[in-house]
Amino acid sequence: MRSRPRSIVYLPFLLLGPVLGACGEGNPTGPNDEDWEDPDFDFSTGVIAFESQRDGNREIYLMNEDGSDGINLTNNPAADGDISWSPDGSRIAFASNRDGNTEIYVMDADGGNVTRLTDDPSIDRFPSWSPDGSRIAFATDRDGNSEIYVMDPDGANPVRLTDDPGEDSEPAWLADGSGIVFFSSRSGNGDIWIMSPDGSNPVNLTDDPSFDAAPATVARSQGSAGTISFVSDRAGGNLDIYTMDVDGSNLYRVTTDGGDDFDSSWMADGERMVFDSFRTGNWDIFVIEAAGTNTIRLTNHVADDESPAWRP
Repeated sequence: MRSRPRSIVYLPFLLLGPVLGACGEGNPTGPNDEDWEDPDFDFSTGVIAFESQRDGNREIYLMNEDGSDGINLTNNPAADGDISWSPDGSRIAFASNRDGNTEIYVMDADGGNVTRLTDDPSIDRFPSWSPDGSRIAFATDRDGNSEIYVMDPDGANPVRLTDDPGEDSEPAWLADGSGIVFFSSRSGNGDIWIMSPDGSNPVNLTDDPSFDAAPATVARSQGSAGTISFVSDRAGGNLDIYTMDVDGSNLYRVTTDGGDDFDSSWMADGERMVFDSFRTGNWDIFVIEAAGTNTIRLTNHVADDESPAWRP
C-alpha cells in the first residue's frame, strides 16, 4: 500500500497510488523484465524480500542483496504484503486478503507451507516478529479502531497491548526485546511511540507537528536495544528517512532527495538499510549506508517495488 496517511487512516488492503514525488537520478543494477525471475534462486544467501505489482497484483518477492536474480514467493491473485522475517530468517509473516479479508499468515522463506495465523472479520496487518521468535505483534481494527496486539507464532493467545481512541499501528520490536516501537495518532498527528512489551509505559519519541511513521529497528545489535529508523516530512514536506536512539535522541536525517522515501529496513549489522523511494518517478528500492552515503538503486521496473525487508 502506498499513501502518506496510510498509517493514520487504517484501510483494508487497497492498492493505493503513490503520493507526490520527484524524478531523480538512479543507478539501476536490478531487475527490469520478466526474465529476472530465477527458478533456481538460492534461498540460503543474503536476500531482501519486498512487495511488487510486476505480475499484475501485489505479491511478495525475494532478490539478492545486490538486486540481482529473484523469485515471486506468493503467486496468489490476492494482495500480499506487510513482510516480517522470523529472527532466524527461516520464515516470513505477512498480511493477505486471500480468504476474503486481510489476515496474517506465515510461510517458509521459499514460499512453502503457508499457514493462516489470524481468523477474524477485522483487518489484521503489520506483523512484527519478536527477537526471540516467541511472539508476533500486529495491528488490528477488531476493537473499532487500529490497536496493537501480540500473539504466539502459531496465532494462539492474542493479547491486546494498546487501548486508545487514536490509531496505533506498525509495531516494531527493539533488538533486545525490551520494547515495541509503533506509530500512533493519539497525540493528534502521526508520531513514533515506544512501549514495554506488555503495552505499559507508552512514550512519545518524536512529539513533533510533522508526520512521522513507519518505524523500523536493527535486527541484531549485539544485545543492545539498537537504533530506530522512521519516515518524516519535517524537512520541507516530502518524506525522508531519519534515525534516532531508542529514547528519541540523536535525530539524524539519512535521505535528502526531493522524492519521497519510505519503508526502511536494516541490514542485520546495522551498517546499511534498504528503503523504497519515488525519486525515479515510480516506487523503486534502494540501499544506503546508515550515515546517508553511497545510495544504490536495486530495482528498476515499471511496476512499483515497495516495502523491502532485509533477511536477518
